[in-house]
Amino acid sequence: MGNQTGVLDFLLLGLSDQPEQQQLLFRLLFLGMYFIATLGNLLTILAICFDSHLYTLMYFFLANLSFLDLCFTSTTIPKMLINYSLGSNAISYAECLAQMYFYIAFGASDSILLSVMAYDHYLAVCHPLHYCTIMTSCLCALLVAVPWVSAHLISMVHAVMIAQLSFCTNNKIPHFFCDINALIKISCSDAHVNEILVFLLTGPIVLISFTCILVSYTPIVFAVWKVPSAHGKWKAFSTCGSHLSVVSLFFGTIIGVYFNPSSTHTAQKDMIATVIYAVVTPTPNPFIYSLWNKDLKRALGKLLDLQCFSKG
Repeated sequence: MGNQTGVLDFLLLGLSDQPEQQQLLFRLLFLGMYFIATLGNLLTILAICFDSHLYTLMYFFLANLSFLDLCFTSTTIPKMLINYSLGSNAISYAECLAQMYFYIAFGASDSILLSVMAYDHYLAVCHPLHYCTIMTSCLCALLVAVPWVSAHLISMVHAVMIAQLSFCTNNKIPHFFCDINALIKISCSDAHVNEILVFLLTGPIVLISFTCILVSYTPIVFAVWKVPSAHGKWKAFSTCGSHLSVVSLFFGTIIGVYFNPSSTHTAQKDMIATVIYAVVTPTPNPFIYSLWNKDLKRALGKLLDLQCFSKG
């Protein structure tokens, strides 16, 4: 593999080459956001697992989303934090490919699952009487399996094609993780096929998922508008608005990074956009989708009381 690529290690240049800025990013931004995201997602998963009243299809989707968000953020942030703390920016060739693979797999799974959850919300709000007959256990399992299987197949294709590229003397990746676009740019071999695959494989996942979310939420908004109670209407609109804001920020930055002409890209802009969809948007997800839910808050309270009682 070393003879094929020409390099055995890559150097992740990170977000900044200034030690003071690196320490600020390490201590305040990324460490704090990763801690919040990890804690929120873990609490959501545990609350759903330990409360039998939450063994429903909606919370099954929420648990899967929390697990995917946890895996998605863990593919990039821990390595970056370790590099900042040790003062090293090296990553081996094998680690780089593995990081790219899991980043694409979990990111694509997250995108598809968000559209599945939007469809689930649409059925629950607009067709509540037919919800149980439509959302059967088999369909629910299929809707969760499809994101996992399809995302890992797409990621595998990208990993195999990137492994065919040669990396001669330039081993510096102008990013904080092994992004596929950054690897394509520093390759010394023809990467035209890889660029096409990014559009053909990743593009439909993002665009179709985002379109499904918008289509699902449009009738939800009209249904909420007909709610007679002003308090109920405001509560529903605030919840839908929070969902759509995070989803729009997530998909909007992904589209800006991967589906704009390469001539409009700069390393700094791409990194900022990547931070938004890879670090910023997964952080509030457990609170927006899960921990604001009164049933989950009750389950979480029972879980924390159980833990305190067991320690006592």
